[in-house]
Amino acid sequence: MLANEKKNPILFFLQESWLLMAAAIVFGSLLASLNAAWQPKIVQNEIDKFDTLAGRLLAGAESFESVPEVVPVNIGKGKTYSVEVKKGIDANGKTVGWAFVCEGAGFADKIKLVVATDAAFETLAGFGVLSSFETPGFGDKINIVDGFYQSQFKGTPVAELELTKIGDPEKVDNQIVSITGATVTSEAVVNIFNTFLLPIKEAMRSDGLLSDQLSVISYQ
Repeated sequence: MLANEKKNPILFFLQESWLLMAAAIVFGSLLASLNAAWQPKIVQNEIDKFDTLAGRLLAGAESFESVPEVVPVNIGKGKTYSVEVKKGIDANGKTVGWAFVCEGAGFADKIKLVVATDAAFETLAGFGVLSSFETPGFGDKINIVDGFYQSQFKGTPVAELELTKIGDPEKVDNQIVSITGATVTSEAVVNIFNTFLLPIKEAMRSDGLLSDQLSVISYQ
């Protein structure tokens, strides 16, 4: 080859980087295989955690049964989140309440909640955290079962919620007092409720799932 002859840049790139490319393909395939192998376990773990959280919120529920249709909820920016609503059923086959998963953007990452209501879908039974990565010691206080923040949602009417920095956290109303030092996380949870609750209720009413004849059992 003449000294001044130029190499084909594409051929040169392939000659110099084939090992790196081969390694990337091999490791990519291994990661895909591991993900496929672990995915069923991950899904099952989330189902088990849902049952645990929903069962705690709706203490009278012996089992949970999915309603026939998923509920599409507009979460903004042209995106839709499909909600699978589950009916909590007691030992006698009566409806205790409803539970479902909803999510939204938190301070650090997505916050995914299990939310439950009474059988009439008029009152909140509360929420549990399915997953979150909020700041330790501040935002992660939303995880505390029966803690200051979670307790405010028990018995609260299914309506538009309002976040406030000053108020009475023991008063049962639509005002939720934020966690000191974690306003963004507190607001994120309230926004999740405001995004999902009323659209789900309206969809369930339209589907005839909230009839006046529905047996209502207290979750307390």
